[in-house]
Amino acid sequence: MNILKSRCKIRKFSFLIQTRNLALKRFPNYSILTDKDYRKNRCLDDVNSLDSYNEDWLKSCKGNSKLVLLPKTTLELSEILKYCYAKNLAICPQGGNTGLVGGSVPVFDEIIISTRLMNQIIKLDEESSILSCQSGCILQNLDDYVSQRSLIMPLDLGAKGSCHIGGNVSTNAGGLRLLRYGSLKGNVLGLEVVLSNGEILNSMNVPLRKDNTGFDTKQIFIGSEGQLGFISGVSILCPPRPRAANLILVACNGKSFQNVIQIFKTAKLELNEILSAFEFMDRESMRAVKENSNLENPFSIEVSEKCDFYCLVETHSSDEESALRKIENFYSKLSEKDLGLDCIVAENKTQFSYIWSLRERIAESLTKDGHNYKYDISLPLNKMYDLVIDIRKRFSENDAKNYFRRCIGYGHLGDSNLHLNVTSEKYDEKIFKLLEPFLYEWTMKNNGSISAEHGLGLKKKNYIYYSKTKENVEYMRKLKKLFDPKLLLNPYKTLPDF
Repeated sequence: MNILKSRCKIRKFSFLIQTRNLALKRFPNYSILTDKDYRKNRCLDDVNSLDSYNEDWLKSCKGNSKLVLLPKTTLELSEILKYCYAKNLAICPQGGNTGLVGGSVPVFDEIIISTRLMNQIIKLDEESSILSCQSGCILQNLDDYVSQRSLIMPLDLGAKGSCHIGGNVSTNAGGLRLLRYGSLKGNVLGLEVVLSNGEILNSMNVPLRKDNTGFDTKQIFIGSEGQLGFISGVSILCPPRPRAANLILVACNGKSFQNVIQIFKTAKLELNEILSAFEFMDRESMRAVKENSNLENPFSIEVSEKCDFYCLVETHSSDEESALRKIENFYSKLSEKDLGLDCIVAENKTQFSYIWSLRERIAESLTKDGHNYKYDISLPLNKMYDLVIDIRKRFSENDAKNYFRRCIGYGHLGDSNLHLNVTSEKYDEKIFKLLEPFLYEWTMKNNGSISAEHGLGLKKKNYIYYSKTKENVEYMRKLKKLFDPKLLLNPYKTLPDF
């Protein structure tokens, strides 16, 4: 993609945008894109093509970009950013656009730079099990590729069929198997990053597990949400693919969430090193996937009517017989402690996929209710579901029962990550004001984090002080100004007043 130089002068203007109770003004120092700024080669500028890039997956945030650029190489990306830097053109980095906090779409007219064509696998070193690839590679495609070499991607998400690895790294995505394989901060061994002025920082040339040569600069960019630089390449460690994978769905006994926690403790003790994922879903989650995605509850009506919580337990191991013995011991302990009403073990790939779909399609199912107020919280285990209970109570006390359809909780129990979702037929200011800032205040009081894995983006940036001190935020601002002095990268997001 060649961008033509122009004599485009800064035309100052501002306009007001309302985005979920956020009043924002366009920064007046940004230039306005003109047709002199680009050639029509690997770019999109017609209204119909722009729509899907301007709007987020939840359809809750929509920008007004007039141009999408589709570079194929890091050098092309570098030239684009050099030009934008010289002309004060703000940009919005975008991968698969699966983000849930408005971080991957423009707020005003920022130029969208999509990584969809930066989708090449560079190298897989089979001796070290390190994969190097461009940032636009789809997570599912990467897992399919490394599976042919008996390896597995350490990250697994419900959006794996469309999310990009660069976006995963930019948000430090946690996913379903963090319990077993750890976070991206531990598995990413090198990054290639293009800074706002077009300069390229490359730590992929030495993708080693041990490298204490000075500061580990790549860590600054993991989870930075495109604020400090544009990730163009990733080197990531891929663990051996398990020879045996088993999946258990437990219908929990009793109405207390403490029973779910006891099942988790039992799983850690009995399954130990083979435990790869532990997810929980409440009754309303199962009802949503049935009503909106036609996924039937696999348990009998008698069991499902008594069950308020379900646990999805996955194991990865190299020895099938040993794993099955551990699973039998796990189930025996559940029976002894009277923690489970019933238990289903997947017997084939079809059952395995179906049980996982009950969990992975919750988010998709909820979008069919209408508007989804979606929150990604981390909390101490013993407080995790109390927030859902208190939100329901708050709605009841404020006569809001007729305003919302569902209030549900599900998530990654293995790393204390709650996904709280409230749905309604359409966006309602009353529901929004009952939720925010109440749930953020509640989270802070209970020693939690307002963003477990989705990031802050546009929607949560003004709530950052519920999880970070003023001193921490001030140093984030200093880093932003150091790496992006003109504030051109993904503006209006992540940090307040930026």
